[in-house]
Amino acid sequence: MTAEIIDGIAVAAELTARIHGQVEQLAAAVRLKPTLAVVLVGENPSSQVYVSSKARKAKAIGIAAVDHRLPASTAESDLLALIRKLNADPAVHGILVQLPLPDHIATTTVLEAIDPAKDVDGFHPVNVGLLGIGDVERAFVPCTPLGCLLLLRDRFDDLTGMNALIIGRSTIVGRPMAQLLVRESCTVTIAHSKTADLEGRCRQADIVVAAVGRPDFVRGSWIKPGATVIDVGINRVTRADGANVLTGDVAFAEVAAVAGAVTPVPGGVGPMTIACLLANTVTSACRHAGLAPPRWAVPARKPASIQGAAAVA
Repeated sequence: MTAEIIDGIAVAAELTARIHGQVEQLAAAVRLKPTLAVVLVGENPSSQVYVSSKARKAKAIGIAAVDHRLPASTAESDLLALIRKLNADPAVHGILVQLPLPDHIATTTVLEAIDPAKDVDGFHPVNVGLLGIGDVERAFVPCTPLGCLLLLRDRFDDLTGMNALIIGRSTIVGRPMAQLLVRESCTVTIAHSKTADLEGRCRQADIVVAAVGRPDFVRGSWIKPGATVIDVGINRVTRADGANVLTGDVAFAEVAAVAGAVTPVPGGVGPMTIACLLANTVTSACRHAGLAPPRWAVPARKPASIQGAAAVA
């Protein structure tokens, strides 16, 4: 068996085109320009790349992206003051603080300071709680799990009854992913470092979401023939020949020989994460303007709900 390679770049491009259409519609109908404020503290090279990519893709479809780049020595109080300013600015619809933060700044304190109505990353406890009770109409769903769900929805008309295994229990990916799949009527298991017989549990899963942060961790022998594997991992490793490459949490060649479908790294989940951030930003702009939010950012039970942008109310 040779797995279908799930093209996250193509699916993200289709979603981004629909977002672009919604942005143009908002501009024409109510002169509304969605605006995303991105805050970067320090000079982490990976974070700089991520922030630049997000800003570039936002501006390409008409979303205003305002960068706030602060030195690594920035005091926590100064960062919180900036967040309060952005919270109060009616022209700002989304606030994203790029992680990780310098060690002297408490990440939890910063994330909790963001207005939940502008928390387009979906990390504020209010949004976590709303997702936990299944109220996705009011919550912001974290971008990476939402992107994973949309990739699955692009492949399946209905996820009901599927056995899903999530490897990784982080609050950023693993736990919200589990909540989304439970809402889709999957039978969900969250696995982690202390899970007994992880390989055996993997072999029973119709869907495997790998988000453990360990390169090539999931082997082909673990995968049920025909299963769908979503690889969230992004790990930079040095090969024997000295080349520095990106790899996922899945041993790709091995898994592709067994699975029904698998996401590559890069080119799988990553593009979907950025597309979903843009979708959440437009949703926030609509909510702030008292308009019906676009349906693409609200995972519903019918795949038709993400096939096109909702009309502006």
